[in-house]
Amino acid sequence: MTRRTWHVGVISDTHGLLRPEAVAGLQDVDRIVHAGDIGSPEVLRGLEAIAPVTAVRGNNDRERWAADIPETDILEIGDVSLYVLHDLHELDLDPRAAGFAAVIAGHSHQPRMEERDGVLYLNPGSAGPRRFKLPISLARLTVAGSRLRAELVTLDVPAVKKP
Repeated sequence: MTRRTWHVGVISDTHGLLRPEAVAGLQDVDRIVHAGDIGSPEVLRGLEAIAPVTAVRGNNDRERWAADIPETDILEIGDVSLYVLHDLHELDLDPRAAGFAAVIAGHSHQPRMEERDGVLYLNPGSAGPRRFKLPISLARLTVAGSRLRAELVTLDVPAVKKP
């Protein structure tokens, strides 16, 4: 039996901006997760040109195009289940008891990865417009059977020159 390894790109808080650096950082993934505050349907179309997308609606995704995007979603990949929502503060279930290997959320724009009670909590940070001095980032997950490995990827984005 051959075990398939899956590569999942995780992005959030694009706010209508799909940077070329983010597109490059998501190359060669089998699946993309967008954890909300997408900003425009063009962002989703750009991501879908790379790989199939699972997306959730963020608090800023209020326009008509976003009406059919769910607030939470579950992605089964390999032998793991991933729970996706935009704001971790709105998590209303016990992920471990529900059998989730990871909870993916955005909203804070702060990249973060930690394990609690056997569950990976992953925030890829923001890949959209720069906010304060926070990095521009995304994450990559590798799923092999029931094993899950994550890495945060800071994108090398040129600074905007002020006139």
